[in-house]
Amino acid sequence: MEGIDDARRLANSSSGAPPGGADDAATRGFASALYDKMPDTLAAILDTLTFVMPLLDVVPNVVFFVKDLDARYVAANLTLATRCGLDRSEGLLGKTSEQVFPSQFGKVYTQQDQDVIRHARTISDQLEMHLYPDREPGWCMTHKRPICDRDGRVVGLVGISCDLQAATLTHPAYARLAGIDDFLRENLSRTIPMSELTAMTGLSISQFERHCKRIFHLTPRQMLHKFRLERATALLATSESITNIAAACGYSDHSAFSRHFKNMTGISPSQFRLALPKAPSENK
Repeated sequence: MEGIDDARRLANSSSGAPPGGADDAATRGFASALYDKMPDTLAAILDTLTFVMPLLDVVPNVVFFVKDLDARYVAANLTLATRCGLDRSEGLLGKTSEQVFPSQFGKVYTQQDQDVIRHARTISDQLEMHLYPDREPGWCMTHKRPICDRDGRVVGLVGISCDLQAATLTHPAYARLAGIDDFLRENLSRTIPMSELTAMTGLSISQFERHCKRIFHLTPRQMLHKFRLERATALLATSESITNIAAACGYSDHSAFSRHFKNMTGISPSQFRLALPKAPSENK
């Protein structure tokens, strides 16, 4: 898990005269001891989580999970189980995302897991849209990373998805940025240069990006992507053509829209439309 490579490097260099003196030697000695106690199997790693899981079960806005080399759940918190329509997390164990999420989404999640495992890839701070059990779309920030044993072999993956938080209204700069949310939503069909946004707020680009992240918990680019996809998903529930939806949401053409939609949701606009609940008359 995170820190294994650092611990290994420090442990391997703990012999000899450390360049940093006694303090550096103590740090290296601690890292060496930590590395020596590093679990070397997935089962041993799971044992270290036993006392933490009850705490993770009571966090309502964070999904936590661990998966094995076959992308099957070997640990999950209650929040994830609840969102899959289960009363207990044990109901997820031994299953892949493809087996517990709607088919169009689950297959993509499993493919993402396999990519993390096969290529030791880390996914960090990725804005994603999920379809929850009530078929309502929701936004989260997803993080996944491979789990490695002491020899650096990938033995599974660990991940969390955090529900996107509401805007921080108490931030000192909120008054300056309060209108940005509405402005972006009202101008989705056109290109919006960063200079136009900074001129509205009287902030430099770096200040604007920093305040957006702290207030809205998203970068300006992520905000724009989120608003465009929110409008797109609403329009996909209608009979509007995908070409017209692409234009209404500020995309240059059908293919650009489809490509970006799939990057954000894992499925194409057409697949998303098929995953939406049918009107009562269509279910007869």
